[in-house]
Amino acid sequence: MENNLQQEGPALEYLLRRLSECPPEFVISAHDKTAVAPAAVVSDLLQDLGGHLLTPGSAAPFQLEPSGKNRNYINIILIACWLLHDSWFRQQQRFAENAYNFLRNGLDELSKRITADKFIYDPDRREELVRLVLQALGLRPKGESPEQAADRLKTLDSIERERVIREAKKAEERAKELREAMARQAAIEAASKMPRE
Repeated sequence: MENNLQQEGPALEYLLRRLSECPPEFVISAHDKTAVAPAAVVSDLLQDLGGHLLTPGSAAPFQLEPSGKNRNYINIILIACWLLHDSWFRQQQRFAENAYNFLRNGLDELSKRITADKFIYDPDRREELVRLVLQALGLRPKGESPEQAADRLKTLDSIERERVIREAKKAEERAKELREAMARQAAIEAASKMPRE
C-alpha cells in the first residue's frame, strides 16, 4: 500500500470539508429515483478528469436498478464523484482511469456495510472515504508520509475492522468450545476415579 501513496495530494482537512458539503441532490432517495442520472455524473467526472465519456457498456455498472436494490452503492459512488470533482483533481488531468476503476470496483464491499449518508456526516467514515479515494489515485494527504497515510487508512478501514471482529469472535468461540471440552473431560476423569460400591 505504501508504494501507492508516494505522491502528495491535497490537504486532508480540505477534502473532508468538501465531502461534508456534498449537496443532498447527490443522494438518491427511496422516493425520488430520477433526481440524478448516476452514469451521466460518472461520465462527466471522467471527462473532467482527463478521460473519455462512458460508453453504454462502461456506463452499465452505474445504473440504478429499477428495484432500487443497489441504491446505497450508487449513492456512495455519487458522493465519491462529488469529492473527485474538486478542482485539485480536475486540474491534474490524469486521474480518469484510476477514478473509473475505483468507482467501478472499490465501493461495493463498503456499500454492503455502511449507509451512504455516513460518508458525509460521520467524521470517521468521511475520512475513510477521502483516504480510499486518495489511495486509489496513488496519493496521500498533504503533509503525511506514505507510512502515516497507510497506517491511518488501516485504522479507519471498515472492512478490515469487521474482519478483525469476526476473527476475534471465532477465536473466542473456539476457546469456549475448548474450555467446555476440557471441563467435560475433567468430569469424566473425576467420575472414573470415584470409589464404586
